[in-house]
Amino acid sequence: MYDLVVIGSGPGGYVAAIRAAQLGMNVACVEKYDTFGGTCLNVGCIPSKALLESSHKFHDANGELAEHGINVSGVELDLEKMLNRKKEVVNGLTGGIKFLFGKNKVDGIHGTATIQDKNTVVVAQNNGESKTLETKKILIATGSKPTAIPGVEYDKETIVDSTWALEFTEVPEHLIIIGAGVIGLELGSVWSRLGAKVTVIEYLPEILGGRADAEVMKTAKKIFTKQGLEFIMNAKVTGAKVNGKTVEVSYEPRDGEEGEVKTIEGSKLMVAVGRRPYTDGLGLVNIGLETNARGFIEVDGDYETSVEGVYAIGDVIPGPMLAHLAEDEGIICVERMNGMGSHVMYDAVPDVVYTYPEIASVGKTPAELDKEGVEYKTGKFLFKANGRARAINYTDGFVKVLADAKTDRILGAHIIGPQAGDLIAEMAVAMEFWASAEDIARSSHAHPSLAEVVKEACLAVDGRMIHS
Repeated sequence: MYDLVVIGSGPGGYVAAIRAAQLGMNVACVEKYDTFGGTCLNVGCIPSKALLESSHKFHDANGELAEHGINVSGVELDLEKMLNRKKEVVNGLTGGIKFLFGKNKVDGIHGTATIQDKNTVVVAQNNGESKTLETKKILIATGSKPTAIPGVEYDKETIVDSTWALEFTEVPEHLIIIGAGVIGLELGSVWSRLGAKVTVIEYLPEILGGRADAEVMKTAKKIFTKQGLEFIMNAKVTGAKVNGKTVEVSYEPRDGEEGEVKTIEGSKLMVAVGRRPYTDGLGLVNIGLETNARGFIEVDGDYETSVEGVYAIGDVIPGPMLAHLAEDEGIICVERMNGMGSHVMYDAVPDVVYTYPEIASVGKTPAELDKEGVEYKTGKFLFKANGRARAINYTDGFVKVLADAKTDRILGAHIIGPQAGDLIAEMAVAMEFWASAEDIARSSHAHPSLAEVVKEACLAVDGRMIHS
């Protein structure tokens, strides 16, 4: 009898399993892949970031290095080696989870799990055998899967989702992407840097789902366009068909606006219109657990579902679909099972897009604060005024800080620029502890460093930045 069976070994699942074991629980973790790590480590976050880094280096070697006085000629792309490096990175990390399971005495099981009742999980193991797990509690951490759209059917070769787009064996001549969200922009950047023509078709008038800071979205689109990405905005895709080695995509103005149906032809089509909760075949019906209208599992403050003893975290519950948030929820969930008063401060959870420049945010946007009627002050500082940014020749973008007009408490921060994904961490910690812009402004930041841009933006909240 297990104390806890975790279904899914992605960032939320494997972290929850390890933390539960640390707290003295007897734990099993079931993973459908042959390696641990779920979508994130196997076919999502990690492999895409490996390709982003490799493609960025290739791009630098093809021109950017010349600005540093480094003249390189005869640069060639070895895509097979690049993809093999990606696999090595993935294998190292997934193998690391296996090691951690062993170290913490977590039973890792490879197979597809079905909940038979709230105390029984049946696993169709990848080795062909069936295994029944008796448990006191169940934690669902099965993550999400790519969303499909009507009229576009995957063939895993010419029409693909983000998983298959990580495995192209040659650079597409013309890659068409449906969706200008995080995944579309990141993988679009990869293949554009490696030589593909990239066209992004987006239903909304803004990139990034229209949810980011308006100035950030406008600046990012301008930079991505300069980098070579082409955008077709306010467009609804109505279908796609493969003609030999090409694919023809048809689209029309969204929301019934007048306009004729147009077509665009490319060599590959990637659909990146978001993700949906993955609960297929999980056996929720066996325990009377229903999902909401959007397919999510509803939970209470302890992440317990309507079925006693059955919990859920990560992408299968309502909220941002972020790997690091799933980790936090997994830890909080099992700690609460053990009587601890842990919590997640959702307003302090950062979000990052790993394009170049990177885009990162935490907390509220100006639009959200305006809608809520909150009075706030804004501080902004450009990377081009920063010594470190000039030294490394990455000067696009800015840091924007939003602070309460009366208390000066930081309400949000938005960064587009070099290492934004790392810089946002300071603002997330500041918000976690209800810090003010003055707190950051008064804290010493190393010189020369990119972090000084964050400090200057906080100084700018009161109009007293030094270097601008």
